[in-house]
Amino acid sequence: MKDFTLSDEDRRQLKSRGITEAQILGQMEKFKKPSFFLRLNRPCTPGDGIRRILPEETEKYLKLHQQAAAAGRFLKFVPASGAATRMFQALFQVYQSYPEDPEEICPSPASGDDAAWAVPLLGERIKSLALYEDLTAVMALDDLSLDLLIRQQKIKLVMEYLLKEKGLNYGCLPKALLKFHRYASGTRTAFEEHLHEAAHYILDKNQVGRLHFTISMEHEEDFRKHARIVHPICAAQCGAGYEIGFSPQKPSTDTIAVDRDNRPFRDEAGRLLFRPGGHGALLENLNDLRGDLVYIKNIDNVAPDHLKGPTFLWKKILGGYLVELQDLIHGYVSKLRQESLTNLAEEIEDFAQQRLFIDFPEAYEGWSADDQRRFLLEKLTRPIRVCGMVPNVGEPGGGPFWVEGKSGTRSLQIVEKAQVDSETPEQKAIWDSSTHFNPVDLVCALRDAEGKPFDLHRYVDQEAFFISRKSKHSKILKALELPGLWNGSMSDWITVFVEVPGATFTPVKTFDDLFRPEHQPPGRA
Repeated sequence: MKDFTLSDEDRRQLKSRGITEAQILGQMEKFKKPSFFLRLNRPCTPGDGIRRILPEETEKYLKLHQQAAAAGRFLKFVPASGAATRMFQALFQVYQSYPEDPEEICPSPASGDDAAWAVPLLGERIKSLALYEDLTAVMALDDLSLDLLIRQQKIKLVMEYLLKEKGLNYGCLPKALLKFHRYASGTRTAFEEHLHEAAHYILDKNQVGRLHFTISMEHEEDFRKHARIVHPICAAQCGAGYEIGFSPQKPSTDTIAVDRDNRPFRDEAGRLLFRPGGHGALLENLNDLRGDLVYIKNIDNVAPDHLKGPTFLWKKILGGYLVELQDLIHGYVSKLRQESLTNLAEEIEDFAQQRLFIDFPEAYEGWSADDQRRFLLEKLTRPIRVCGMVPNVGEPGGGPFWVEGKSGTRSLQIVEKAQVDSETPEQKAIWDSSTHFNPVDLVCALRDAEGKPFDLHRYVDQEAFFISRKSKHSKILKALELPGLWNGSMSDWITVFVEVPGATFTPVKTFDDLFRPEHQPPGRA
């Protein structure tokens, strides 16, 4: 390798992870490149990239969904490997910054300090959370009274038992295993809520639902133990059977870290440092499933039962809409393979442009019929994703945009802020004018017209990677994130955006989100 030499120990380390020297070389080259930004053309809006389902259409899509579900075609894929560290980031900052003295840890709200909201939330309001009983019980094991400590404003000790291993260890556990919601019958974790939700839109004719969770290797046994406990409970409550699968993020998708000079970063033992490649690494897990129709939804986007209605309805509508598109696309592909384009040209071109928002090259009209046929076949023979988009109300995250490609054509893409050159006024203005937000509410068709699974690696924009700055042992390093699962990893899919109501998006990104009305029992908010 040109810029550094791998030792025998380095090679053994790579082999143990399933990473090739060629992969490392390619990753090292990426660190040398200038920042890669997508070029936004305009935001997607209803009628211009975003489809609105009319009330009179819903019955058709619900029927199509039900037929596909009964046939066992649906699977739910839930990225669940992330720890809850970011969720409790503000609490960790307070815990590390303040002594135990109650007066020191209770600044006024006007100070703008994170503790200004952290302390009140950990006061009397904590009783409204599903974790309250568990926290009370674990503290009682050490002869401590949660209620008494709250009255005494000994918040730091409460934080210690909430966040650290001596207590609930919520600061390190996967978010999937945290108690989210309280019911008269008990409490539920985010994992359980996904089982309950899935029972309403993926069950087959035998009332069996299939779900797959991506997990971290270190917490695999925690997940399996939790599943063994809650599986029969959820099955009895929902009248459903579940087939639950797990897979860890593969070590082969980890990426090498470098120092400021783009040399491999080594730990104190002299070993190469690898970091998780971000949620884009989960394309490997999705590809391995060889699924048919797959819902994708984040682990933290769940609502309590009394608010799940819109989610059930729109999951079914999106699924039915996907089935209709897939049937039409596969029908056109079959015809294009058997017939000349002469009798189909106008019909297929209109479908591709009006229903799939595929942008045609300016030179298309001058091409031969064979070249036009090849173009249409290539554009229609791809995985399909139907993505729910909610009206933007200021949530942080990406959104739907028309993006200009290198060839000059435009395509529909889910874009994150980090992919946009905000220093360019024109690009910043387009970003700021976005009307819709990406809640990660996807349903995907992963098989071709012959029923064969697509190789999802073929449709990735390899340039859509991220480079971020981190630290390790007080040293600055640069980390590489692979193209995001619903960003660059699906860049060359057939993409359709559908507007869904904001009520379908109820995430828990930070600890204080649990106090929002949508995560409280009726009448308790």
